Amino acid sequence: MHGTHWGATMKGNEDDDPHCRFSTGHRDRLLDSLHTVIRQAVRVLSVLMMLVILLGTVDVLWVIYQRLAEPPHMLLGISDIFAIFGAFLVVLIAIEIFVNISLYLRDDVIHVKLVVATALMAIARKVIVLDYNTIEPAYVYATAATVLALGVTYWLVSQHART
Repeated sequence: MHGTHWGATMKGNEDDDPHCRFSTGHRDRLLDSLHTVIRQAVRVLSVLMMLVILLGTVDVLWVIYQRLAEPPHMLLGISDIFAIFGAFLVVLIAIEIFVNISLYLRDDVIHVKLVVATALMAIARKVIVLDYNTIEPAYVYATAATVLALGVTYWLVSQHART
């Protein structure tokens, strides 16, 4: 079963939509070759994303170590906790992107719900680490509008998936 993806029509079977897929098996050999190259590029991206996740995990450990090693030792302040949260969330976002890539390799479709969820996680990270003392109100409003738009989009995609 395929999830909701870019280009899917609101009616009909998603599997019938040829515009959503980068699979091979077309009548045109050039398109087959190009789609094969794209799939190989996505495989390379998945390996690189795994490297980013591993390096990000090492960075999280490093940030925690640095924050705990600074005086007062073994105590975390609010700014330290926000720095650690930010590092964690970056790795979680990378994992979500890796999941997007993995699903694409399996299904040859881009799952809109997962992409929107990843975007929501990224903007949530931004909201968590915002320093409200140094940013302009317009930035806060724009961020709020983005969160609202992504939330509504996620809800709509979820509702569509249920029908």
